[in-house]
Amino acid sequence: MADKRDYYEVLGVSKGASDDELKKAFRKLAKQYHPDLHPGDKEAEEKFKEVNEAYEVLSDKDKRARYDQFGHAGVDPNYGGGAGAGGFGGFGDMGDIFDSIFGGFGGFGGGSRRADPNAPRRGEDVKANIIIDFMDACKGKTVTVRVNRAQKCTACGGSGAEAGSTPKTCPDCNGRGTVRVTQRTPFGNIAQTTTCNRCHGKGRIIEKPCKVCQGQGRVRGSFEKEIDVPAGVDDGQILRVAGEGSSGLNGGPSGDLHITVTVRPDPLFERDGYDVWTDIPLTYTQATLGDEITVPTVDGKVTYKVPEGTQSGTVFRLRGKGIKKINRPDHGDHYVRVNIEVPKNLSKDQKQKLKDFEQSLSDKNYAKRSSFFDKLKSKFT
Repeated sequence: MADKRDYYEVLGVSKGASDDELKKAFRKLAKQYHPDLHPGDKEAEEKFKEVNEAYEVLSDKDKRARYDQFGHAGVDPNYGGGAGAGGFGGFGDMGDIFDSIFGGFGGFGGGSRRADPNAPRRGEDVKANIIIDFMDACKGKTVTVRVNRAQKCTACGGSGAEAGSTPKTCPDCNGRGTVRVTQRTPFGNIAQTTTCNRCHGKGRIIEKPCKVCQGQGRVRGSFEKEIDVPAGVDDGQILRVAGEGSSGLNGGPSGDLHITVTVRPDPLFERDGYDVWTDIPLTYTQATLGDEITVPTVDGKVTYKVPEGTQSGTVFRLRGKGIKKINRPDHGDHYVRVNIEVPKNLSKDQKQKLKDFEQSLSDKNYAKRSSFFDKLKSKFT
């Protein structure tokens, strides 16, 4: 791992770079090293992978925070021991921590009511990040996502007790998780509700904890899950996958999985909502005389007849040739912006022929040029 370059160095940005700066740097480098533009170039392919890896970490808020604190060890699962591999397992549920802190501050004369510790509790939502190609975003794809979450322990079935044994109701609090304590004060006897010291607020006692989950009922780790990415998903969009978060407690439902999607830029297509834009160069002759050209779209190649006299910057619209809309049958449109390419490195003979051709033209052949000089003439007359 020591030979890995710093992710900020890979993208050429500072450590305090904003999300927009990261995205701009990523798009530039991804386009520069894209394998489609460098077929067979192993060095470009490796650089492309390096750029993707750097952006995948730095574009994710949680991963970036771990990377800033621990470097590659904070985000690379091969290092082990990280937060994602079970570093929070010893703390149990966060609700238990807050209960232990605030449970003893119930009001006087009976205190606040505490939720049943044995009631079903929903699992936590979790986050993940994926990077997909432009065409995969247009067409949809099944991807494998690595998710850090707490899952029900299969060894004990989520009970937390070793196989063959069962948790018992705490005799001190009778399963409530709290006990009522009366204290003598100069103002008289005051009753206060506090967390049960024997079961630590859980309401039950596990005499033989499961060796796999240490009595927690869940095991935390990194798990792989296949996810269907819908056609039409956009860069930065968050997909919600119900029930794929952490497992619930006491038979409660699982939380949800929220996946942030990053779409790699494409060297040919530019996306605008569900519409697609493409720049296509035309020769001077094609623009002047008209021609039938081939236009690449997300659904394949189509032919388009460019009319004669087409000007540089003209935009043609191909209806329904854009990106499929999520959960809808219709598509966006494809816009073709043509640019007239001026020829270079002409021979002496070619230059003379071009001059002869130019001299054969009149103002009626140049509508915009003629209009411009008419306006200019009227302005200074």
